[in-house]
Amino acid sequence: MKFSKTFILLWSCALLLNMQCDDDDGNAPSALCDTSVILDGSAFQNAESAFYNLISAEVNGDCLNISISASGCSGETWVLELIDSEGVMESLPPQRNLKLILTNSEACLAVFTKTQSFDLTQLRVEEDGNEVILHIEGFPESITYSY
Repeated sequence: MKFSKTFILLWSCALLLNMQCDDDDGNAPSALCDTSVILDGSAFQNAESAFYNLISAEVNGDCLNISISASGCSGETWVLELIDSEGVMESLPPQRNLKLILTNSEACLAVFTKTQSFDLTQLRVEEDGNEVILHIEGFPESITYSY
């Protein structure tokens, strides 16, 4: 009798712990990416960035991996944001404009490199197929994001 009460109690606890809420609000970055793209036309127009060199930008699944170099003491305090203009150019495939913003308060003359990934799923344009062309300000090549 005591064994069955203990078993029922443990089984009930396991059921309660297994029930989880799905808090995916659509703005959280993919588990594989470091952060999300910011969709804000006003921020896109007004954003100012510290100086950096864009070394590479490549799509890997739903993530855009961007590598930059800039002067600093370590690069650990750098904040990288990728801002979308919120406008979609009507073409086939559709196109979007992006701006990479570096906030760098480090005042050292050494040069460091940092790579960060951004979740691109918010940039999908579903009604026009399964790809979008990304134009990053200051990067000479367009990037194709296929989903």
